[in-house]
Amino acid sequence: MLFKDRREAGRLLAEHLLAFSDKHPVVLALPRGGVPVGFEVARALAAPLDLVLVRKIGAPGNEEFAVGAIADGEHPEVVIDRRLVKGLDISPEYLDEAKAAALIEIERRRRVWLGGREPVAIAGCTAIVVDDGIATGATMRAALRATRHRKPARIVLAVPVAPPDALDRLRSDVDEVVCLDMPEDFGAVGRFYRQFPQLRDAEVTALLDEARTFIATG
Repeated sequence: MLFKDRREAGRLLAEHLLAFSDKHPVVLALPRGGVPVGFEVARALAAPLDLVLVRKIGAPGNEEFAVGAIADGEHPEVVIDRRLVKGLDISPEYLDEAKAAALIEIERRRRVWLGGREPVAIAGCTAIVVDDGIATGATMRAALRATRHRKPARIVLAVPVAPPDALDRLRSDVDEVVCLDMPEDFGAVGRFYRQFPQLRDAEVTALLDEARTFIATG
């Protein structure tokens, strides 16, 4: 399945999530790529849109290859793929330094994207956690576990595309999975989009600001 861009993927994904529109949904997007997808889902469900501030921990010399991830919270949620760490002979010192750097970047992003805005309360709600796709699943797992600490009534993992094995590893962390395409021959998320640009900070902020008009009233 080939999507035009993240916004189109979000609109298609939203069609499969309409059943949650009366379940007190809150859409939680993984920045940056998940924000345009989550924006369209939040619009369709008239739901609040917020972020799960999470940062991948990349391999030495290849930061795009995730060997783990860390998600923001009172007690930051850390997920490390021990198999990859062992296979790549990554030292504990490297992991400690990478985690510290990731938390600094998460804090920078919070200030830029959210300013002083308080997180949307999700206790007792249906948390729909959205990204533009899943590769290894480490980043999403950290996001899901951090979300669970906030005590939603239900967690729905919703993505346009992901490999079946990655979804299988994540099913124990959620109550339901919605995925439009699950190719065995996966590669990278970007190959399933005709347009897959890196989002700028200003674009993320603008989408979050506009999404504040979606919340149903009355």
